[in-house]
Amino acid sequence: MSRTHKSEADRAIASSNESHAQIKTNSPVISNPPVAKSVATNSPQSKQTVDQEYEKLMEDDDAAQAEVDQWIQDNEKFAAQGAGISQEEMKRKIQARFEPIKQSYEDFLRRHPEHAKARIAYGSFLGDLNDEDGSQEQLEKALEIETNNPAVYNNLANIYGHHGPVKRSFEFYAKAIELNPKEPVYYHNFGTTVFLFRKDAKEYYGINEQEVFDKALVLYSNAMRLDPSNFPLASDVAQTYYGIKPTRVDEALNAWTNALRLASDELEREGVYIHFARIKLHAGRFDEARAHLNTITNEHYATLKQRLTRNIGELEAAAKATNAAPSGAQ
Repeated sequence: MSRTHKSEADRAIASSNESHAQIKTNSPVISNPPVAKSVATNSPQSKQTVDQEYEKLMEDDDAAQAEVDQWIQDNEKFAAQGAGISQEEMKRKIQARFEPIKQSYEDFLRRHPEHAKARIAYGSFLGDLNDEDGSQEQLEKALEIETNNPAVYNNLANIYGHHGPVKRSFEFYAKAIELNPKEPVYYHNFGTTVFLFRKDAKEYYGINEQEVFDKALVLYSNAMRLDPSNFPLASDVAQTYYGIKPTRVDEALNAWTNALRLASDELEREGVYIHFARIKLHAGRFDEARAHLNTITNEHYATLKQRLTRNIGELEAAAKATNAAPSGAQ
């Protein structure tokens, strides 16, 4: 299903859904922590049968997810042409497609309640359906079975970050990293949660706001160290600087310079130029901001370019008027 990403005001935590046997994600995944297979039988033949049934369940889930993704993409194209179906109708269609998958999970887990991988996958499935209570229940049951599975700690931390207790999410992200310190998504999620819930982070860690910013940035830098070619991650890190006050201009520009190096096409590069212009505009570097905007030709950014150009003119005029005021008063 289509998934949203973050804005400063309301950034969804990047799910670390590590392969379908772990958890699905819209962030690139580098490693897949192993999940011990817990099956309620000691018979090798029976275990093989259960494993085959589980794999078939995963295939059916993946097929349903892929089909729904295609429906959504096609409907967006039709809607742009004045056709397509309503959101309510699409929702009903999606629910009908996923209902047999949900029933298959329920049936499998009734017969194999100690199958941790199935509970993790079902938790992910329910999370995709926006049933975070159901997802949390499955993940907590999986954690009772597998107490050292980093994916479970990470995904429960995501839920606690959304619905509380937020401070518990700090604990669970830290545990996920302790168990698998080479997974960049864990650092990314942790950094985002620390950044968004600064008051909780100040209380939990006994630090001030600037130290909270520093902690989030360290976590982001660890994610980048482990996944240095990830443009969406680099862009996320750079956007964090918009929320840091006072503005760290040089650090923000360095972060966007890093993102620019990773941009894969002209659309992404011009998006970075927009951010360069925005930062330099607010830093009073008007000529440099204008120069960045002059490199932007894609129609996708036309409205934003026009707005920033107008803002540059207004702020530059205001700055000149302020500087001229003392001489005019004499």
